[in-house]
Amino acid sequence: MKKFFTQNIDLRGRMVRGTVGSLLTIGGMATCSHNLWLGIILILSGGFCLFEAVRGWCVMRACGIKTRL
Repeated sequence: MKKFFTQNIDLRGRMVRGTVGSLLTIGGMATCSHNLWLGIILILSGGFCLFEAVRGWCVMRACGIKTRL
């Protein structure tokens, strides 16, 4: 399991995931007052993207799918 969570993205990919995660989290907080479920989904998705950015790990790459970034 440890090999599955090894770093597999570079600084550029981490920056992109951090930006996407921040935008999703902010969008989720703004959406919560109108649609609670959509807001929760956006916040959780943003949190996962931020986790990937901090960890330097991409779930798609860990599963063998090639990504551009």
